[in-house]
Amino acid sequence: MSDLAAPDQSARLIFMTQLTLKSRDHLEVIGHFWSFEYHCQNGVCIAVSFSLVVSEAFRMAARFLLRAGAKLTLAATALGGGAASAVIITSDDPATTFKLCTAVPSRLVRDSCTAAVMAFDYEYSLWGLPEGSVERAKVKHEVHARCAHRLQELCFRNGGIYIKLGQHLGQLEYLVPEEYVETMRTSMLNKCPVSSYDRVCDVLKKELGGMPDEIFAEFDPVPLASASLAQVHSARTHDGKKVAVKVQHTHMTDTAAADQATVELIVNTLHWFFPSFDYRWLVDEIRETLPKELDFLVEAKNSEKCLDNFRKLSPHLAEYVHAPSVYWNLSTSKLLTMEFIDGAQISDVKGIQKLGIQPTDVAKLVSQAFAEMMFRHGFVHCDPHAANILIRPLPSSMKSILGKRKPQLVLLDHGLYKELDFSTRNNYAALWKALVFADANAIKENSVKLGAGEDLYVLFAGILTMRPWNRVIDQAADHLVLQEKDTDRAEIQMYASQYFPQVSELLRRLPRVILLMLKTNDCLRSVNHALVQGSSLETFFIIGKVSSEAIIEMKMSQNKSFLSALSLWVEELLLEARLFTMQMAIWILRLRKALSG
Repeated sequence: MSDLAAPDQSARLIFMTQLTLKSRDHLEVIGHFWSFEYHCQNGVCIAVSFSLVVSEAFRMAARFLLRAGAKLTLAATALGGGAASAVIITSDDPATTFKLCTAVPSRLVRDSCTAAVMAFDYEYSLWGLPEGSVERAKVKHEVHARCAHRLQELCFRNGGIYIKLGQHLGQLEYLVPEEYVETMRTSMLNKCPVSSYDRVCDVLKKELGGMPDEIFAEFDPVPLASASLAQVHSARTHDGKKVAVKVQHTHMTDTAAADQATVELIVNTLHWFFPSFDYRWLVDEIRETLPKELDFLVEAKNSEKCLDNFRKLSPHLAEYVHAPSVYWNLSTSKLLTMEFIDGAQISDVKGIQKLGIQPTDVAKLVSQAFAEMMFRHGFVHCDPHAANILIRPLPSSMKSILGKRKPQLVLLDHGLYKELDFSTRNNYAALWKALVFADANAIKENSVKLGAGEDLYVLFAGILTMRPWNRVIDQAADHLVLQEKDTDRAEIQMYASQYFPQVSELLRRLPRVILLMLKTNDCLRSVNHALVQGSSLETFFIIGKVSSEAIIEMKMSQNKSFLSALSLWVEELLLEARLFTMQMAIWILRLRKALSG
């Protein structure tokens, strides 16, 4: 699409890799992974969505089958059956392999049936209703609600990856129909399927060599919370310390393997029939990250490394960021015993306020902590959704005269981290600096360095900021702040699939580590929205400050000469002046807002 290379034309395009599929006259909500935005020349917002390949794959496959018969089904059955038989016979663990080979077909059927029912519901329910009519809008809300519950049921029945999918969907209130957001948010984060106490006992006996009442002085059989991969129980050690015991769901290993196999089969088959549908990189990403998330010892090491990075590289924030201490003698790859910590979920604004903490202070701290991880540490927690971050008063702080306390972030679930090498971290920091300071040339330069190319760099800028290009390069201090308008949201969800090849091509080009940064951005955007009911100027000021300072530090580490040091000193002075100007602009805008309303 040539328009992508022409930012000076008032063009915008919003790409949402989320749970929204849109035909020409109706919305088919089916699945989600990441969300993106960009605006096209005629001013119409384009919403492009794809699920974690499952639902989009079946939508495309279903249309193909209507035209070409049952060739795909017959081929998949024949190939899958023959391959499964061969794999089972030659496997070192035939029983587990048999479970995998029987789980994949059932999941494929379940996914396709759910997608077909949802698509039919939209098509049938909205048939003949005039676009823009009150009746159509009312019926569409009803269909959204029905299909959201169907998707919820599918996620719960399949478990594992599908629950993670639903969790991420619940964070995208700006782009996803409200019915889906509410359904997923109220269920996926805190109401995941629970393993029975007998299964929990089996895990403890296998991993630690004894029953819960033998290993611990106390062990609550009722879990505190359950997630996609595990559930958490409170317990007390024999020396009287209260701990949280994270126990992996016993079916998780087999389920994860089946999910991976299902996704791989769908992606490869669809790419064979539709060459433009090239998401084979997603298969590689799942293959790499799933084993790490299922190994709780990796998670424990990640949590310690995260805190160590703050102590060494960001000492000014070290006491404000915490992770539960690990009891290594009571931890294995499938069971993790940690320090028990009380706190409010980061999306629980009322709970945070009851602790004497200001939500705006929490939003600033989240921005600071993750900016430090991305631009200074190069070691990033990539799953910071609401259930994975607790807020508590800073233990060392005292109440102010007004009864306020300083916040401390408690980071949970350290299974998914990504490391950014020096070059990627430098380019990513430089890109965010350019985005915050509206430097069009630097945006293009660093987007190209990260792999977006000269033809898709405008799209990449929209993906990161969720703003149209004309806003990205606007010199106003608040140019990246989202304006939460119903009309904007309706526009974003108006179309789909029209620019699917461009999205596919961009995601194929970008390094996988950057794809995980996009997912992290989605999570942080959702958290920030929950805390301050929108995006804030302070967030972008913090990102601009930390990214700019990190760039100077990286340059200093490579250049030791006197002239380079002098040059960097001047650059630092200019940066401070620019940041001061931006801070003044923020104060003025805040004052105007206060006076106007």
